[in-house]
Amino acid sequence: MSDGFKSGFVALIGRTNVGKSTLMNRLIGQKVAITCNKPQTTRTCIRTILTEERGQIIFVDTPGIHRAQTKLGEYMVGVAERTLHEVDVILYMVEPCDHIGAGDRHILDLLGKAGDPDNGKTPKVLVINKIDTISREELAGLIAMFSAECDFDEVVPVSALKGDNEDVIKDIIYRLLPEGPMYYDEDELTDQPERQIVAELIRESALKALSDEVPHGIAVGIETMRERRKDGKGTGFFDIEATIVCERESHKGIIIGKKGSMLKKIGTNARLQIEALLGYRINLQLFVKVKKDWRDSDFLLKNYGFADEDEA
Repeated sequence: MSDGFKSGFVALIGRTNVGKSTLMNRLIGQKVAITCNKPQTTRTCIRTILTEERGQIIFVDTPGIHRAQTKLGEYMVGVAERTLHEVDVILYMVEPCDHIGAGDRHILDLLGKAGDPDNGKTPKVLVINKIDTISREELAGLIAMFSAECDFDEVVPVSALKGDNEDVIKDIIYRLLPEGPMYYDEDELTDQPERQIVAELIRESALKALSDEVPHGIAVGIETMRERRKDGKGTGFFDIEATIVCERESHKGIIIGKKGSMLKKIGTNARLQIEALLGYRINLQLFVKVKKDWRDSDFLLKNYGFADEDEA
């Protein structure tokens, strides 16, 4: 490791559906976090690792901050808010708007308090996403509007979808990070277990396929995940059985679809994503179960992985 090696943890925070996961996947150069145009896609903190000669950045993609209406929502918001006090740099992502709403005002208030009392305030970067949808004059107005509310160390306009200015963001992060050790092996991309990533890819496939009233009420559990011996051609196989959990019998019918058509669509799309990730052929079997109001059950939330680390 060379002198001047920078390392640290960088939080991506913002309201739901502003493009945090898309940006994180862009910055590390590979899809790890699931993305969808439906809000509250990310439910837990997802850590991904970018290692370069000049340093190592551990990105922490947080759930979008929103008004919680269930215990799951409270968990998600709590995770995002606590993260602000545990990182070295904060990227606050916003999208074009004509005023600062209640959600962003709450986040701005949190940003003003973020940091370690012993080490001072945490550096904050305002990231304005979707700049390809607005004019230069509108962008200047956004920068002025948000900068008047918070003393940002840097402001970066980006298009997470197209990759505009991703190198600029990396340069800024390295400038703000302290010198430090390599926390993860240089070939690691995430600290998520394989089973968790597979479950998330299945959930992403379901989110994209299902109607709006269903997605918030689903979770995915991996029942079995076994590697088979390679065939005569040297191809590896994984047998995966997973359960999609929903809250209503009516939702179960929507997920399965007519003659199983929707479940087949979800499974096919998920299998392709999992095969691309693992580099193995996948035999994926999906099942659907109803667990009424699971998002308000402490027991079921912990069972599906939504528990604080000191409670898990």
